[in-house]
Amino acid sequence: MVDMLLVRIVTHDHGEQQSIFLKERGGPRGFPILIGAHEAHEIQRVVTHLEPPRPPTHKLLFDAVTALGARLERIEITDLRQATFFARLVLMAPGATTPVHVDARPSDAIALALRAGCPIHVAQDVVSAAAGEGPPPQSGTPPGGKSPKKPPTPPNDEPPTPKKKRKKE
Repeated sequence: MVDMLLVRIVTHDHGEQQSIFLKERGGPRGFPILIGAHEAHEIQRVVTHLEPPRPPTHKLLFDAVTALGARLERIEITDLRQATFFARLVLMAPGATTPVHVDARPSDAIALALRAGCPIHVAQDVVSAAAGEGPPPQSGTPPGGKSPKKPPTPPNDEPPTPKKKRKKE
């Protein structure tokens, strides 16, 4: 796993897709992840320490985990398949000797990691693929080893929005 830092949040007033950029701690590699507007605003709130009067969903989840005595040890972005990132929370329950893994979207996991002040780790093959250094990880390759040909798309943590069909004139 590669230790990464959130280095930039790019939000657009008009549009659903926002971006966050992760960079290797002490290294040159980095990559963007496209996320939804709600998640981008939550990450922005955490970074700027602006809290609304009532807890948003990510704060509620973080508060529930800590109220149960558990702690978020780290988050891990574990896979990149068909331009979609996959992540998990690594939680430690009180008195436990092994962590509990919970699947999550990277944007949600990063929002929680920022609240917890815990590390963001990304699998080495995911960093290489997302940073354009090599092919995507093999876990998304169908049996037989051949992936269907698709045009390249940016790494994304949300499903792509359907394109509108244009009328012929």
